[in-house]
Amino acid sequence: MVMKLIIVSGRSGSGKSTALHVLEDLGFYCIDNLPIGLLFPLTREAASQTRPGRLGKMAVSIDARNLSGELANFEEIYRRLQETGVTVEIIFLDADEQSLLQRFHATRRKHPLSDDRTSLREAITSEKKLLEPLSKLSDLYVNTTGMSMYELRDMVKQRVVGRKDQELALLFQSFGFKHGVPLDSDYVFDVRCLPNPYWDTSLRKYVGTDQPVIEFLEKEPASRKMIEDLKSFLDTWLPSFADSNRSYMTISIGCTGGQHRSVYVCEQLGEYFRQRYSNVQVRHTELPHLQTREEI
Repeated sequence: MVMKLIIVSGRSGSGKSTALHVLEDLGFYCIDNLPIGLLFPLTREAASQTRPGRLGKMAVSIDARNLSGELANFEEIYRRLQETGVTVEIIFLDADEQSLLQRFHATRRKHPLSDDRTSLREAITSEKKLLEPLSKLSDLYVNTTGMSMYELRDMVKQRVVGRKDQELALLFQSFGFKHGVPLDSDYVFDVRCLPNPYWDTSLRKYVGTDQPVIEFLEKEPASRKMIEDLKSFLDTWLPSFADSNRSYMTISIGCTGGQHRSVYVCEQLGEYFRQRYSNVQVRHTELPHLQTREEI
């Protein structure tokens, strides 16, 4: 049995504890704030067991509470782990600086890098640099800005746990350019050239998942052509990413406000690729949420 190790990392306040709790609920043996120096001995011992049992699926959280020298040497430890035959995946969580500041102010927690001489903002900024050795090796980067605890839980379940080994997990997410391009995007496609339902006043109250907007865009030749071209492009190139051992891909589709065209295109692509991949998720970043939001 090949041991599976998931390393969860990211800046403080980004949702690492939430992700680790999900993995624990799903049968992973979880360790929070593991010193990096213990990572290789621990996994080597677990992998050497004929029947690893609970240690066959392990998840550890590594963050800035580690010594800076150990963080700087992470790439070497990561390489040694791979040489032992352990299946390693790194999930890196982050959020924009303002969101992290707000989360710390709301919880009144102390940042692990802040002290009498280092402000909270300075600590958040320096933490990003400290964790670069992990972020640049990450298999999955998740920006949790504006994401509720429930959304993060669902994303971890669907993208990480629901993915079969050696299978590419896809996320199609719509967004509005006026709110900024999602930082976790692997591909970004701009559909603002399509006819905009917003300028039909009878459609403004609807979004891209509503039938009136769907009918409006389906009758437009440009919409159909755009979707067919995107399907063809992704059908051609996604297998190449899978062949290069890429585990996750995030495809972001943007329009002006993220309410109509990008939502419709994302839904169409999600439906199409669910017939080709078993782990496909669709997320609309700008649509109002039906449940009460709870910060991570």
